[in-house]
Amino acid sequence: MKFNLRFLFIALFICTVSIAQNKGTISGVLTDKDMNNAALPFANVLVKGTNISVNTDVDGKYSLSVNPGNYTLIFSFLGYESVEAPVAVKANETVTVNQGLSSGSYTLKDVVVQATAVSKQKETALLLEQKNAVDIKQSIGAQELSRKGVGDVAAAVVKTSGVSKQEGSNSVYVRGLGDRYNSTSMNGLPIPSNDPERKNIALDLFSTDIVEYISIDKSYTSKMYGDFAGGNVDIVSKDYKGKGLFEISLGSKVNTNALQQSNNFLLQQGPTKSGFVSYGVPSNALTGYNFENSLNPVKEAPYAGSFNLKAGKTFNIGEEGKLSIFGTAGFSNGYEFREGLSQSVNAQGVSLRSFQEQKYTYTTNSTGMFNANYRLNKNHKIGYNFLFVNSSEQTRDNYFGSDRDFDNDDADLLVQRGTFTQNTVFINQLLGNHKVTDKIDFDWGVSYNTVKGDMPDRTQNKMFLDRASGIYTIAQTTITDNQRYYQNLKEDEAAANLAFTYKLSDKDGESKGKVVAGYNGKFKKRDFEAIQFNFNVTGQGQNTPVLPNNLDAFFNQANYENGIFGISAFAGMTPQTYNGDQDIHAGFANIEYKLTDKLSSILGFRYEKISQMVTWRTQLDASGGKNTFDRNEFLPSLVLKYELNEKQNLRLAASKTYTLPQFKERALFIYEDVMETKIGNPYLYPSQNYNLDIKWEMFPKSDELFSVTAFGKYILDPINEVVIASASNDISWVNIGDKGYAYGVELEARKNLFEIDSEFTNKLSFGFNASLMKTNQDIDSEKVREETNSTLNISLTDTSSGFTGASDLILNADLSYTKNWQNDAGITATLAYNHYSDKLYAIGALGKGNLVDKSMGSLDLILKTKINKSLGLDFGARNLLNPEFRRVQENAGGDVLVFNYKKGITLGLGMNYQF
Repeated sequence: MKFNLRFLFIALFICTVSIAQNKGTISGVLTDKDMNNAALPFANVLVKGTNISVNTDVDGKYSLSVNPGNYTLIFSFLGYESVEAPVAVKANETVTVNQGLSSGSYTLKDVVVQATAVSKQKETALLLEQKNAVDIKQSIGAQELSRKGVGDVAAAVVKTSGVSKQEGSNSVYVRGLGDRYNSTSMNGLPIPSNDPERKNIALDLFSTDIVEYISIDKSYTSKMYGDFAGGNVDIVSKDYKGKGLFEISLGSKVNTNALQQSNNFLLQQGPTKSGFVSYGVPSNALTGYNFENSLNPVKEAPYAGSFNLKAGKTFNIGEEGKLSIFGTAGFSNGYEFREGLSQSVNAQGVSLRSFQEQKYTYTTNSTGMFNANYRLNKNHKIGYNFLFVNSSEQTRDNYFGSDRDFDNDDADLLVQRGTFTQNTVFINQLLGNHKVTDKIDFDWGVSYNTVKGDMPDRTQNKMFLDRASGIYTIAQTTITDNQRYYQNLKEDEAAANLAFTYKLSDKDGESKGKVVAGYNGKFKKRDFEAIQFNFNVTGQGQNTPVLPNNLDAFFNQANYENGIFGISAFAGMTPQTYNGDQDIHAGFANIEYKLTDKLSSILGFRYEKISQMVTWRTQLDASGGKNTFDRNEFLPSLVLKYELNEKQNLRLAASKTYTLPQFKERALFIYEDVMETKIGNPYLYPSQNYNLDIKWEMFPKSDELFSVTAFGKYILDPINEVVIASASNDISWVNIGDKGYAYGVELEARKNLFEIDSEFTNKLSFGFNASLMKTNQDIDSEKVREETNSTLNISLTDTSSGFTGASDLILNADLSYTKNWQNDAGITATLAYNHYSDKLYAIGALGKGNLVDKSMGSLDLILKTKINKSLGLDFGARNLLNPEFRRVQENAGGDVLVFNYKKGITLGLGMNYQF
C-alpha cells in the first residue's frame, strides 16, 4: 500500500511538472489610446470561454500562463470599448500581445474594477468615482472640457449644475451665492485672490491645459476650510503618465464686434502686447509733469492668437521607482469691443448720469506649469507642482452723455478712462502620500503662493463738447475729475495639510470604513497701496480747446510750468495703504463607516481658530486705524449614503459653516470708479451658515447619469454690498439683516441618444443640467445703524430681497456627436447652450428699485477633429446667438433700462501636432 501511494505521488508530480513545462505565456502592456497611449492600470484581460483572467498592474502590464493552443483574449476596462485579439500559444513560448483601448459605453456591471487609479481626465472614471464615493462629488475632467471646447476653469465650472458666472466679470455664483460664499483650492491646498475686490482668484486665469480635472464640492465636509456656503472649486493639476509627449498648438480668433472696429480700435499707450510691464509711480510726480506714458491712444489690429507647448515623460528608476514629469507653457490674447447705454436714474426714472459707453478691451494670458511626481515604490509617492500665471487686461472706456454734477446745458460730457491691470500668480506645492502600514496612510501637503495685482497708471480725463462749436474743453467740478492712479497689491499665503487615515475592518478582514484626522493651517498676509495724482485745471485751462485723442498737447511740462494746471495727491508722495493679516489653525476628524451593506456614513467635526487684523492709513483716516477680531468656530458635518441598488444611490449631507468678511471690506479705503464709489466698513463681522443637501442619482451606463438634488441654506447675519446714505450715495458692505435663506433643486442628465456598435466609436450623446432656486434675506436698517455706531446708515427701498447674483433658473445643455475612424482619426462636434433667468445685481435704495440683469442665453459650437495620430484641427464659434445684455432698474413706475450691450460672436481656429 505504501509502495502504491508513493508510486502515485511520483507519477502525479512528474505529470504536473511535465504539464507546467509545456505551458506557454501570454504577456503584454495595455495602453489608453485617448491619453497618448499612457499605461492603463487595473484593466481586465480574459481568455475567452474560460475563467482565466488577470488585471494589469500599475504600469499596465499583464502576464497569463496557458496550455498550448489557439485562444481569443478579451481586453476590457470600465467605460472603454472591449477588444478581442486572437493569439496562438506554443509550449514553452512567450507571446507578446500589446493592446490599446479607447472610450466605450459598457455598463457598470460589465467589468469588475479592483482600483480606480486610471486617469481622472476621463468622464467615465470621474462618474465611477462619483458613484462609489460616500460624500457628494461633482467633477469635470479634461476629456469633457476638450469635448465642450472649454478653454479656462471659469468657463468649465459654469458647465456644472447650479453654477453661473456674472456677465462682464470674473465672479462665479454657486447656488445663488457669490464670491464671498465660495472658495478655491489647487490639489486640495488654498490659493489666494489676485483682486483686492475678491475673496477668490479669477478662475479664467487658469488654462484647461494644466487641468487633470476640476472638482466642485457643493456640500461641506470637515476636510475643507469652514469659510464655505456655496461651493469649493478644487483644480487638480495634470499628473502625466506615459512614455513621452511633445505637443505644439497654434490658434487664432476674432470677435465680430472688434472686427467692425478694426479701423478705429484704440487703446492707451504704455502696456505691451505681452501683458508684462515694468513702469510704476514716478518718483517726482509732484514737482513736474514726469509721467512715462502718453495720454494719446494707439491704434491696434484686433486679431488674436495663441500658442502652447506641452511635454511629458515617465522614467523608471530602479525596480519599483517611477518619475513622471510634465510641463506646459502658453500664451493667448484677445480683443473685444462693446457699446451701449450706461446710466443711473432716481426713483422716478429721471437720469442722474446717462452715457453711451464704448469699451475697447485687450487681454493676455501667459501660463507656465511644471510638475514632477516620484513614486519611490507602491507605498510612497511625493510630488512638486509649480504654476506661473500672468494675466493682463487693457481697457479704454469712452462715456459720452450727461452727468447732473456737471451743470452745462450747452455741452455734452465725455469721460475717457484707460485702465491696465496685470495680475501675476506664483504657486508652489509639495505633496506626499505614504502607506505606513496596511491600515495606516499618511498624506501631507505644503504650499507657498504669491499674488501680485498691479494697476499702474490708470488715467481719467473729462471734457465738454460744445454742441454749437464742436470744440472740446477740459471739464472739472472737483480736482479728482482728471487724474492718474497707481495701485499695487501683494499677497503671500502659506498653507499646510496633514492627514492620517486608519482603515477599519471587521473580524473577517472586510473593509468597513476609515477614520481620518489631521491639521490644516493657512496664513495670509496682504499689502495694498494706492496713490492718485489729481490735475487741478485753472479757469484758463478749462477754456483751452483740446482734442480727445491728443491730450498730450494739453497735459505736458510746458503747460504745468505756465500754471495751466497743478498736480496734487491726498498726502503728498505717501500712498494710501491697507494691510491684512489672517491666520487659521484647524483640526479635523471624521469617521467613514459602512453601517450596513447598503448604508454608509461620514461623521465629521472641525475646529478652527481664526484671527484677522486689518490696518489702514487713507484719506478718510490720515492718522491710521486698526481693526481685529478673533473667532473660534466649531463645525460639525454629516453625510449619509444609501445604495438603493447597483446603479442608484440616495445621499444626505448636513453641515454648519461660516463666511468671513474680506480685508478690503473692513478697511476705511475709498475706491472710485466712473459710475460708483466704494468704502470699507470696519464693523463688519462673519456670517453663520447651515447647509442641507438630499440627492438621488442613477448610473444606467458607465458614461450616463441622472440625478436630482434638493438643497437648502440658512444664513445668519448675511453680508451684502449696499448703497449707504451719504452725499454721493457711496457703496459699502454691511451685515444687512438677521437671516437669509436659499433653497432649490438641481437636475442633471447625461444620456447616449444612439450608439452604433462597431470597430470604431459612433455615438450621439446629450448632457443637461438645470437649477431652480429661491433666495430671500431680511433688510434691517436699524440693525445696521446700531452695529456700526451710527457711522453707516442705509435707506433701502424694501424690507427684504433675494441674494445678489442669484437666478431662479440656470440651465446648461450640450449635444455631442463623436465618430472615430482608423489611424486614430476622428471628429467630435458639440453644440452647447447656457441660460440664466433674471438675476438681482444690486439692492435698490432711496426709493429706487432693484437693479436686475435680465435673462440671457448663449450658444456655442465646437468642432474637434483628428486627422491622424499626430495632427488635429479645431474650430469654435462662441456666442452664436449674440443676445443683448440688459440691466434694468425695477422702479415702481416701471422698468428703466440702465445698461445694455452685445458681446459679438467669437470665431476661433486651432491646430495641434504631437511629435
